[in-house]
Amino acid sequence: MPVPFDDDEFDDGRSGGLVAKQAPGDNAAPLSISEISNLLKRTVEDRFGFVRLRGELSGVKRAASGHLYCALKDDKAVIDGVMWRGGAQRLAFRPEDGVEVIVTGKLTTYPGRSKYQIVIETMEIAGEGALLALLEKLRARLDAEGLFAAERKRALPFLPQVIGVVTSPTGAVIRDILHRLADRFPSRVLVWPVLVQGEGAAQQVANAVRGFSAIQPGGPVPRPDLVIVARGGGSIEDLWSFNEEIVVRAVAESSIPVISAVGHETDTTLCDYAADRRAPTPTAAAEMAVPVRAELAATLDELAYRKRRCALRPVTLGRERLEARVQRLPKPEAILAAKAQKLDELSERLRRGLRDEAGAKREQLNRVAGKLSLPLLRHRVQVSGERVERAGLHPRLLQRRWAMARDALAPTARVLPQLNPDKPLERGFARVTALDGRTLTTCDTAAQEAALLLRFRDGALQVATGAVTPGSGSAGSIDPTPPVTASAPVELAAPKRPVRPKAEAAKSEEPRQGDLF
Repeated sequence: MPVPFDDDEFDDGRSGGLVAKQAPGDNAAPLSISEISNLLKRTVEDRFGFVRLRGELSGVKRAASGHLYCALKDDKAVIDGVMWRGGAQRLAFRPEDGVEVIVTGKLTTYPGRSKYQIVIETMEIAGEGALLALLEKLRARLDAEGLFAAERKRALPFLPQVIGVVTSPTGAVIRDILHRLADRFPSRVLVWPVLVQGEGAAQQVANAVRGFSAIQPGGPVPRPDLVIVARGGGSIEDLWSFNEEIVVRAVAESSIPVISAVGHETDTTLCDYAADRRAPTPTAAAEMAVPVRAELAATLDELAYRKRRCALRPVTLGRERLEARVQRLPKPEAILAAKAQKLDELSERLRRGLRDEAGAKREQLNRVAGKLSLPLLRHRVQVSGERVERAGLHPRLLQRRWAMARDALAPTARVLPQLNPDKPLERGFARVTALDGRTLTTCDTAAQEAALLLRFRDGALQVATGAVTPGSGSAGSIDPTPPVTASAPVELAAPKRPVRPKAEAAKSEEPRQGDLF
C-alpha cells in the first residue's frame, strides 16, 4: 500500500512553495531589488573604476541640459555611454554617428533599467583616419548646403584701405603679414586677437569674423575692406578649430571678402573651402591682399608714356603725310612759269598792236585831213543852200500831207478810248495796280506785293495784301481772316508822257524836205 507523501519531510526552503518558509539553519535574509542593484553598482564601479574603450559612436544625442548620450559598439556588442555637461563642453570636436572614438571613464549601472553603461570623462577620435573620415563627412554635408559653391566666391578688392586679421597676436604669423604688407604696399591693419587652437578657439575665430562684418562704415572703428584668417602650420589636431562648423559658417556668411591662410601649402581645412580665396601661407595671403606699390608706380608711368605716345602719334603721322604730299607737289615757280611766259608774250603783242593801230589811224587821218579844207567846206555849205532855195516848199504841200496822216489815224483814234483800261471804271469796275503803277491781273502776282492800289472812278484806295490765298482763282479760296485795312484815298496824278531826249526831239522837228519829192 503506498505511503502518503509528506511535503514537510522533504522541504528544504528551496522548493518554492506557496508560502515562503525559512529553511532550518538559513540566516540569509532576502535582498530587495534596490539592494542588489546597489551591490552590483558598487561591484562594477570598484572593479571597473577606470576603463579605456574603443568603439564606434551610435545614437549620439545632446539633451537640453547639455549632457551627451550615445552608444559605443563594435561588430559584436554594444554599451551605452553618457558624458555629463562639463565634459561635453570641453570636447574638441562634434561627436557624430559612425565616428570611431577612444573614450575613458568608469563603468556603472543604471538601476532604473537594469543596464550597465560607461560614464565618459574624455573622448578622442581613434586615429587620424577616423578624424579624416569625420572631416570628410562634415565637408560633404556643408558642401551639400552650398557653402563651398564657386558662385558664392567674391572678388578681392584691388587696393584695400583697411585689412582685418584674425589670428593670435603673439605668434609669428601676424609679424610675417605686417612685414609683407609693409614691403609691398603699407596699409592699415586691424588685428582681432583669438586663440588658434585648443578649447574655445573655434568660437573665438567665428566671433572675430562676425565682429568684423558687424562694424558699420563711418564709425569710430574703420570697417575692413578685406579679412585674413591666418594661422601657422601644425598637425591636423592643431588645425582642427578651423574645421569646426561654426567657423566655416561664419566665414561663408561674412559680408567682407575673406582670405583663408591656415597652415602651410599641404594643409587644407574647411575654412579654406568657405573663404573667397585660399592662400598657401599667411605671407602669401598678404601678397594676395595688396599689390606691389613699386609695380603700380611703374605701371602708371608706362600708361602715362603710352598715353603721351597715343596723343602725339596722330600729330607725327599727320606731319609725315603732309611732308610726303608737299614733296609730291610741283614747285610754285614751275606752276607759274608757263603763265608768266604767256603773259610776257601777250604784253609784247599788245604793245605792237597798239603801235601798229596808232600808225594806221594816223595815216588814215592824214589822208582825210587833206579833204577837210576851209574853202571846200564853205563851197559845200553854199551848194546846200542853193539846193534848199530851189526846192520851193509850199504850205499846201504840208497841209495835204498832214490831212493824209490825220485820215490814217482817225480809225485808231476812235478805237483808242475803248482800249483805255480806266474806261470800265465808269461802269463800276475797279483796277488793281501795284504801287509803281503796274496793272496786276492774277492773284499770284498780287500776293507778292506788300500793298495794292484799287483804282475806282473817283479815286484810288491803298490796301495791304494777305486776304486771298495765292495760286487760286475761285471764290472758295478766300482766306477766312478779317478783311484788309484800307488807308485813305490816294490822289493820283495824270500819267506823265515820257520825255524824249532833246536830240531825238530836234531830229523829229527837223524838216525832211527830201520826203516831199
